[in-house]
Amino acid sequence: MSGTKKEMKTAIGIDLGGTNVKGVLLNEKGEILEIHHIPTQDDPNGKWKENVLEMARFLQNCEKGEGNLIGLSAPGLCNETNSCIAHLPNRLPGLENFIWQNYFGADTFVINDAHAALMAEAKFGEIKGFKNAVILTLGTGVGGGILIDGKLYQGLSQMAGHLGHMAINVADDDLSILGMPGSLEYAFGNYSIEKRSNGVFRSTHDLLEAYRRKEAFATWLWLDSVRKLAIGMVSLINALSPEIIVLSGGITLAESDLFEPLEEFLNIYEFRPKNKKTIIKKACFSDLSGAIGAAAFAMDNKMN
Repeated sequence: MSGTKKEMKTAIGIDLGGTNVKGVLLNEKGEILEIHHIPTQDDPNGKWKENVLEMARFLQNCEKGEGNLIGLSAPGLCNETNSCIAHLPNRLPGLENFIWQNYFGADTFVINDAHAALMAEAKFGEIKGFKNAVILTLGTGVGGGILIDGKLYQGLSQMAGHLGHMAINVADDDLSILGMPGSLEYAFGNYSIEKRSNGVFRSTHDLLEAYRRKEAFATWLWLDSVRKLAIGMVSLINALSPEIIVLSGGITLAESDLFEPLEEFLNIYEFRPKNKKTIIKKACFSDLSGAIGAAAFAMDNKMN
């Protein structure tokens, strides 16, 4: 008895960043069939869109897949149908309310970049097999995403997951871009390190180098930052009771310098009934998480 081999479904994932546009052609097993990078070239006239289109055309024309389904990861808040970014002031002019499906000529689903990182881990990474999870992206700022009962939770105005804007210390600190005092993003994000260190360190990388040299001020500042991260994570655990929290982003490259003190602080602050503790993991995917998650999101939505 003979039969035709079922073709594996594929989707294009495009991650629109401020510096680069990253793209993948992904199959339903999570295997990357093609990778491509193009500079974003953000400009006031919105010519950057042409580079995104070039990325889509390159991947659509690959021999390894039809490329007729596209997921686009981008900063900002999506609209209710995930057809565009509805809100992103002061960046990428022309992005707001731009319908990508019409531009690409293919079924296209748009997703926030931190939500895309969550989808990558949920479908193919550390969150696979879990129903309730949180991701925290630790980099210039602090972003995140929430998985509830196996589904991405986007919430009112698709704004769920702005976890970096929870208040950690309302007594002082700058307001976050959402107007929150003493935010987790201010306490841990790379953007604030110069101010938090009174100008001693220009980046978290510089802080970590000094911490590894056992300099007293660096040791205090780094461990204080990690303590505040732990308090923020425990706040999420108390509110959402996730099975797992995954940490993603450039600051996770600190490896044991982050995860070992973080574990010690979690041991102090986390409530663990019957000794059940929330699993903490580093994300599987790094710079391609947005593109992989966007493709996964598109495949999920196309099937629904």
